[in-house]
Amino acid sequence: MSKYFEDYSLNETSVTGTRTITESDIVNFAGLSGDFHELHMSEEFARRGPFGRRIAHGALIFSISTGLTIQMGESDKIIAFYGVDKLRFTHPTFISDTIRVTKRVIELIPKDDKRGVVAFETTVLNQHDQPVIVYQDRVLVMRK
Repeated sequence: MSKYFEDYSLNETSVTGTRTITESDIVNFAGLSGDFHELHMSEEFARRGPFGRRIAHGALIFSISTGLTIQMGESDKIIAFYGVDKLRFTHPTFISDTIRVTKRVIELIPKDDKRGVVAFETTVLNQHDQPVIVYQDRVLVMRK
């Protein structure tokens, strides 16, 4: 179901489906972004590091979180991604971790008679319910 600005309410919460992070995700993201840091690419290097094994790129997990949100099917009334604030990577994401996204509406800002901004508190959780990324994001949405 697609939502107009007026269909959102403060503190409304939604949860996406899940996605398991794979070796291919990390390799493909490294190729796209140019970030071949050994923490992501070298098991031997990562084993000696603070996490004991390779981790996914934080930017990869953030990107996947936006995709999981779009897959909820509420996007055809969204005009544009409006911004992100307070982005924090709070826990590493490993190969084979499964993530999901929770979003809570924290602000509704009418712009004019055709558009409004919906702000969310967004948390990306792993399969152990540990937050791996937290941020606030905003989308510009059509009004009725």
